[in-house]
Order: sequence, then structure tokens, then C-alpha cells
Amino acid sequence: MNNLFWKITVRDIKLSWHGGSTSSMVVAFFIIVVSLFPLGIGPEQNMLARIAVGVIWVAALLACLLSLDRIFQADYEDGSLDQYALSPLPLELTVLAKALAHWVTTSVPLILITPLLGILMNMDDAAFMPLIYAMLAGTPALSLIGTIGASLTVSLRRGGVLLSLLILPLYVPVLIFGVMAVDAMVMKIGSNAPLLFLGAFTLFSLAITPWASAAAVRLALD
Repeated sequence: MNNLFWKITVRDIKLSWHGGSTSSMVVAFFIIVVSLFPLGIGPEQNMLARIAVGVIWVAALLACLLSLDRIFQADYEDGSLDQYALSPLPLELTVLAKALAHWVTTSVPLILITPLLGILMNMDDAAFMPLIYAMLAGTPALSLIGTIGASLTVSLRRGGVLLSLLILPLYVPVLIFGVMAVDAMVMKIGSNAPLLFLGAFTLFSLAITPWASAAAVRLALD
């Protein structure tokens, strides 16, 4: 089962990088969204520094939404999803494998490019590492929660807008605690409670989303 889990993960990673360059589009979208803010707000450096963390988090959430519909859609269209449902690997683990592949191909590139965009936004030097820690703790939840929306809309044509409406409200806690975690670490106020809450939300998503997404996939296949 472990071999099958990793085969699904590696397959999805390869398809994302080579079959349509989904990851490249996500990174490009992320860079464009963040780059628009200095153009729209103007050259006021203090203003950019104050909003830098929030802008980067919002751009990351929107960038993740771009590729959510591809988590299950391609497999549903070519019949692979039916094979996954009949395979010895539980469908819940298949969902986890796809969420892991989505995180590696979507969130990891965003985390790597974040320091450069932080410089563009005149972000405080002390905020770089806290922002990376917060994104490492919170972005897995984006992929895990995204599997719920992707599974609910997998059988719908042009379900991208509906998927966004379903998922965006669930992303709000990640956004709030992500920004709070960076602010708390930079200003050294209180404890690391926001970062811990962010990690707890990711663990909660890890415990709940595979079962919910697997149930929705089975419903779509019936």
C-alpha cells in the first residue's frame, strides 16, 4: 500500500509539472498578484511594509484556488478515479496522496518565491523567517481543505466558481492565524499561540478532510 501511495503522489507531481505546467501558472499568478499592489498603492514604503504579510497570504490563497479543480478532475475524466476506488489502497489514502502532490507542486514553489516578493513589498527583515514558518505550517491545510471542494465539484462541468465559493470561507482561519503568527513573532508579543493554532488547524484538516473527500468522491462515482 505504501508503494501505491507514493506512486500516486509521484505521478500527480509529474503530471502537474509536465502536463500543462499547472505549477508554473500558479507561481506566475502569485507573482503577478503581489506585484500589482506596489503599482496600485504607489511607492509609499511604510504602507507596503504594513500590508506585505497580508498581501502575500491572500495571493497564496488565491493561487492555490487556481489548481484545486485539477486534483480529481483529470482522473475523473480519464477513468483513473474509478481505478483508484477499486484499488487495494483506501480511497482516504488516495486523497492524502493527491493533497500531498498538490502541496508539493503548488505551495512549496510559492514558499520558495516568497522572500523575493517580500523584498518587492519592502517587508520587514525580521518577518521573512516567521512568514516562511507560518506558510510551512498553514499551507498544507489549503491543499487538504481544497480536496473537499474538488471532490464535491468533480462531476460538474465548469465547477471552478462553485469550488471557490465553497472553499474560500474555509480558508479564512488559515489567513487570520497566518498573519497573526507572523506579527506575534516579529513584535515578540505573547507566545507562539497563533502559529500553534495554525499547526493545529492543519492537523485537524488532516484528520477530517480525507474522510469527507473520499465520501464525496464515492458519491460522484455512483
